[in-house]
Amino acid sequence: MNIITISRQYGSGGREIGKKLANKLQVPFFDKELIIMAAKKSGMSEEVFKSVDERAASSFLYSLWMNGYSYGIPTATNHLPLNDQLFILQTELIKNAAEKGPCVIVGRCADYILRERHDVLHVFLYADEAFRAKRAIQKYGEDEKKIHEILIKKDKQRSNYYNFYSDTRWNDPQNYHLCLNTGALGIDNSIEMILKAYNIIQP
Repeated sequence: MNIITISRQYGSGGREIGKKLANKLQVPFFDKELIIMAAKKSGMSEEVFKSVDERAASSFLYSLWMNGYSYGIPTATNHLPLNDQLFILQTELIKNAAEKGPCVIVGRCADYILRERHDVLHVFLYADEAFRAKRAIQKYGEDEKKIHEILIKKDKQRSNYYNFYSDTRWNDPQNYHLCLNTGALGIDNSIEMILKAYNIIQP
């Protein structure tokens, strides 16, 4: 295995785990970094792309664009909603990163985008609400009084994003090689289990 993709429930520790894995393996790490790269590539503002990151546009225009793309018809992207433009840019960046060598990628449908490669370990991270709520409040400064609604909203956004841009379901275990309960296992143990799977499962 050369590449690890991480899909995650909000507050389950996906970014922290991904970053620590990348450090241990001494490979590039991509999460919000993809927004910066996409902004530079497009010449658009990072803040604009951050506002639509991992949010589906539910765009009929995107469907038309994809039909043209799949039939080899040259198609421009600047008429598409920002969500779709960002997804297309990030898809290209994720594929390019995978071509360059080992890396860890968090979110952005990376498992689906790289589904045809055999050198990728796909991981899904989840946890109970109490664990995720505590992390979200402490790590991201979320409002304790609204945390239940925030967790539901964030997961729904990620689910809608994944389900729109792929032909599978975000939380379907068949999409992944490994599904881990980070609340039960803890962050460090989850990292060790991913590393073991990374070394065991070979293309």
